[in-house]
Amino acid sequence: MKGSVGELGEFGLIRELTARLTTTPAVRIGPGDDAAVVAAPDRRVVASTDVLLEGRHFRRDWSTAYDVGRKAAAQNLADIAAMGAVPTALLLGLVVPAELNAGWPTEMMDGLRDECQVAGAAVVGGDVVRGDTITVAITALGDLRGHEPVTRAGAQPGDVVAVTGWLGWSAAGHAVLSRGFRSPRAFVEAHRRPEPPYHAGPAAAGLGANAMTDVSDGLVADLGHIATASKVRIDIRSGALDIPSQMNDIGQAVGVDPLHWVLTGGEDHAIVATFPPDVKLPARWKVIGEVLNPSALPQVTVDGAPWSKTGWDHFADIEN
Repeated sequence: MKGSVGELGEFGLIRELTARLTTTPAVRIGPGDDAAVVAAPDRRVVASTDVLLEGRHFRRDWSTAYDVGRKAAAQNLADIAAMGAVPTALLLGLVVPAELNAGWPTEMMDGLRDECQVAGAAVVGGDVVRGDTITVAITALGDLRGHEPVTRAGAQPGDVVAVTGWLGWSAAGHAVLSRGFRSPRAFVEAHRRPEPPYHAGPAAAGLGANAMTDVSDGLVADLGHIATASKVRIDIRSGALDIPSQMNDIGQAVGVDPLHWVLTGGEDHAIVATFPPDVKLPARWKVIGEVLNPSALPQVTVDGAPWSKTGWDHFADIEN
């Protein structure tokens, strides 16, 4: 699209963005009115929100606008799935500079729309304002379909810990991009566009998961949230974690043990859950550890010992 956001104007930009959207049966009133109306058959709405800031959460020299849209939607819709709910709708708050090419927000909206379609949801509205830094704020909604939400607080001693989805791929891709490379492509794409296993959250709830979360800040960090909320110790077996040969190759090239990425790398949005030991898990789930009584404070250990670096902290601006 030619021209800038400023030349298009607020309402022109809104028309361009909403014209690209699709809908679902759950959307009773979509964009264009004072607010959207989304069906909630369960009579409970699961909601999550997140913010992506240019320079901190994405870089335009690494990711296209379409990539940013896919990623922004994915990380929020994964939170819905991790509660055991089915994603239904997404709202967008967008801050852009007036001089930004108008093609950027429209391509970003294409990414939001397409990721929502993967999850079975739809973009139903939002707002755009002028600002100095591109900021993408997302609110995602979901429906429990009669099930109880699966929180972080239900893990029980004796449970097994199982994961579905990729671990460490986004972190490995970030390491590749940080050194100016663009391959192996699978890992770079995993960083640009995570692929959460949306179906796995509601399926895990149906299987009897006691606690669940998506891996956004790192496996150790996110299991740490479950351990704290459930007042248990969780032990991960490093030998049960998958480390692809190409990830080993990347690790050797950059001088990083790939196990570090698997344990502490975030933004893959895999689903990790605890299940009673007698639950028969589908093949997509891999058992990687167990829930134990806390020896002292709730914590996560790896092969019985504490892991010093746990994951990402936005305010510390480093892994910790």
